[in-house]
Amino acid sequence: MQIKAGDRFGVAGVTQRAERCANGEAMLRFGPAQGPTVLAAAALFEEGNRTRALLVEVLRRLAARGIGAALPDLPGQNDSLVPTADARLAEWRAAFAAVAAELPGPVHVVALRGGALLDAEARVASRWYLSPVSGAAQVREWRRVRALGGAADYAGNAIDEAMVAALAAAEPWVAGPLRVVRLDGDPRAADRHVPGAPLWRASEPRGDAALARVLADDIAAWIERCAT
Repeated sequence: MQIKAGDRFGVAGVTQRAERCANGEAMLRFGPAQGPTVLAAAALFEEGNRTRALLVEVLRRLAARGIGAALPDLPGQNDSLVPTADARLAEWRAAFAAVAAELPGPVHVVALRGGALLDAEARVASRWYLSPVSGAAQVREWRRVRALGGAADYAGNAIDEAMVAALAAAEPWVAGPLRVVRLDGDPRAADRHVPGAPLWRASEPRGDAALARVLADDIAAWIERCAT
């Protein structure tokens, strides 16, 4: 969906508006303009498309609780005018950190999957990750999908090999207050496991209202805990 700065529209009683980051990229804002603010890091590339409905629903539910939220585009992702092939991890991290510095605090990161690789330079109050994945694991998955499809790109995304190499060496940031949530059936360590399907592996983008409710409740409780 193409959005313009200043667009405003309500969803289920929650104010949702389109703004622009300092670098000109689009950013969706939800709920109050004052802090605390959740800064969302979407999953990467095609996984981000498949999980966007879930992420947006979580942010709307947080806004309904009085917690502001922001979902920025990064250069080369979603509605960005930058070609996907020109995306670079260093630029993503710098852009994400710049948005964190612009938002009213305290700012809390909420990241899905490979989004947990983007916030290393952001100065924030806490981090909350859903099913975080290392860069090496993310790249292995991309290469597996590419081999199965016999294509030269990665699930329809023309990702430069310099970007692939940088991501392969990246790890989620684990310093400071951190909460990790994973889905039932995932054997990896987490602070909590919750029921739900891994939408990043779905054949088509879709949401999950029940999972969004559980995740929003967990994030809201985490933010309240961080404030005490």
